[in-house]
Amino acid sequence: MQWEVVVGIETHVQLSTRSKIFSGASTAFGAAPNSQACAVDIALPGVLPVLNRGAVERAIRFGLAVGSTINRRSVFARKNYFYPDLPKGYQISQYEIPVVAGGSVDIPVTGGRKTIRLVRAHLEEDAGKSLHEDLPSHLGALSGIDLNRAGTPLLEIVTEPDLRGAQEAVAYAKTLHALVRHLDICDGNMQEGSFRCDANVSVRPLGSETLGTRCEIKNLNSFRFLERAIEYEARRQIGVIEDGGTIDQETRLFDPDKGETRPMRSKEDAQDYRYFPDPDLPPLVVSEAWVEQIRASLPELPEIKRARFERDYGLPEFDAVTLTASRDLADYYEAVVKALGGEPKLASNWILGELSAALNRDEADIRSAPVSAPRLAGLLARIKDGTISGKIAKDVFDAMWSGESGGEADAIIAARGLRQISDAGAIERLVDEVLAGNQAQVAEFRAGKERAFNFLVGQVMKASKGKANPAQVNEILRLRLAG
Repeated sequence: MQWEVVVGIETHVQLSTRSKIFSGASTAFGAAPNSQACAVDIALPGVLPVLNRGAVERAIRFGLAVGSTINRRSVFARKNYFYPDLPKGYQISQYEIPVVAGGSVDIPVTGGRKTIRLVRAHLEEDAGKSLHEDLPSHLGALSGIDLNRAGTPLLEIVTEPDLRGAQEAVAYAKTLHALVRHLDICDGNMQEGSFRCDANVSVRPLGSETLGTRCEIKNLNSFRFLERAIEYEARRQIGVIEDGGTIDQETRLFDPDKGETRPMRSKEDAQDYRYFPDPDLPPLVVSEAWVEQIRASLPELPEIKRARFERDYGLPEFDAVTLTASRDLADYYEAVVKALGGEPKLASNWILGELSAALNRDEADIRSAPVSAPRLAGLLARIKDGTISGKIAKDVFDAMWSGESGGEADAIIAARGLRQISDAGAIERLVDEVLAGNQAQVAEFRAGKERAFNFLVGQVMKASKGKANPAQVNEILRLRLAG
């Protein structure tokens, strides 16, 4: 039997406010345990929550970007459950009426694009963190509780079960990750827990319209783990069904070391949490004027930017999609093209090639790249005007990256004597010398072996120490061989 894998994703996006959603405590990452948990966060008697306006604004920004309905009146509820890192015994969230309803996100798929529908995006507070490792050895086998994250503002974004398989799920997660960073509502740091996905996975016979029993895989904080977890869980469920068993609805965890999911607890339904409106928080009322003010402040969205890059710069879809996946990368690209005065494809090739490789190697961010956009444009200008070849330009780029000669292309070219030989007479002399010393290859070329020509070109370039203009070498060499 052939099977279809159905996936829905719930993403917890940590909003980029400096303080928590219901208190003034800091949200900065990396502080000493429990040093950023105030009286509200640890639920001391008599304290009252106060909603963070910045968190609401970021939720609205997201909703407008994905074409959602912004509910002018939404309600906060208490989600009741008991866990050591939840001081109040409940989590403040939105249930019946979220601030953002509906919307959609387009993702790249083989052969085109696919629209993924969103159910909702609601505001809620994060819980604390239980620590089971790296505690002082003299404490013995104990667990610790760090409440620094308690009250951190989250936007939980929930999809319809529109994704089919792990690849589409990863494409959606990457698209959403790029969007929230583009909107500047989340830093997207997955290692620090700023962007976490829960995947609801089920399988059904291919062609069936009935959804299978789903299992939720919690807290996947990398795209690779998301893909591996879904693939494993799908195989597990298919195996159980084909062996005559049934799938239990449950919450599971992914073990990246073993590459498998394992049961965590039975899957809760809404009634298990005993939701009811939080009596300490009035309904959230959003004015039309505020929504329009936020709409006016939205940046150019990635999909619009991608289409503009294809239309105005003539870029292929792959280049445009990759360059607009990050707002910072897109801005860098446009700065290079502007400084260079054109050559959009040359700029794209270098940014997606040499620059991206160097960033990945050094685990650096485009904002901290040692080669700025104007400096890269300066290097590409020397390729454009024939001062250096593309091959030599790569050596110059490496020198720029390391800071040689102040990181300026012209200074490095001058200091190293790398200026390209474009004098026709000088190249003709080099060609004549190579032809005289390689008569066997000349004979092979004239006998119809094109590979011999490439060999001769290589010899000329070697004789010039890579400085001869390749186009002129090809032209003069063919003229000589035709003579």
